[in-house]
Amino acid sequence: MSGDADIARIAALFADPSRAKVLTALADGRALPASVLADEAGVSPQATSGHLAKLREAGLISVRKSGRHRYYALTGDEVANAIEALAQLAPSKPVRSLREGTRANALRMGRTCYDHFAGQLGVQITEALLDRDALLATDGVASTEARSGEPVVGAAQRHPYALGPSAAETLKLLGLDLDTIVAAPTRRPLLRFCLDWTEHRYHLAGLLGAHVFTAFDENGWVRRLPRQRAVRLTPDGAAVLARLERAGHSRSGHSRSVATNAIRSPR
Repeated sequence: MSGDADIARIAALFADPSRAKVLTALADGRALPASVLADEAGVSPQATSGHLAKLREAGLISVRKSGRHRYYALTGDEVANAIEALAQLAPSKPVRSLREGTRANALRMGRTCYDHFAGQLGVQITEALLDRDALLATDGVASTEARSGEPVVGAAQRHPYALGPSAAETLKLLGLDLDTIVAAPTRRPLLRFCLDWTEHRYHLAGLLGAHVFTAFDENGWVRRLPRQRAVRLTPDGAAVLARLERAGHSRSGHSRSVATNAIRSPR
């Protein structure tokens, strides 16, 4: 019989600044070698090896071998969701340089949360799906605003959204087949929504969120910024997103202002 969850044990792993940097570096869902993680954490390879061993023992990361190299990754999206939830609670670090300010702004514009979009871009795409009735708000609040009574961090507990009547047609614009996605042999929920830690609004996650990100990534509609989770729309991606938005109607003006910032941000 199991006892209470040992929150303190996991919290202690996140509490170390070097381990927190390692986990954050892996939060975009990619597998990275120890050398890159050592650079991200700002510690020696030996110290990084010790941190990685502790994170593996706790089940937060996994490792795979490829020839002589080892690549580390988060064990699942629930770890990435925990990172996003902690970021929502944590105070912001002071920006001490132009480089730090540029990086922080890029993360807010658009980033990955494991395998789906987050930041302004993630919210913007979710708003576009709502506007097109690809998603429907089942509680009458047709926006990505957090609902009263919801926790201030993490995934929405009471899903206020469902697939809408134009879901299949809208997903075809992204080259996605809804029937294929729904029929996938997975226990992962099709729809899931996370409260974004920079925007304080919900963005699409779950299986559908992962497929939407994959469509943008594989078609070259977004590009990843070097050595960080930030992503930026390419001109082709901006055109695709504009096409999604044109067929819908803006509900609050929020997503329209985000579109301008996301597309025109400096390279």
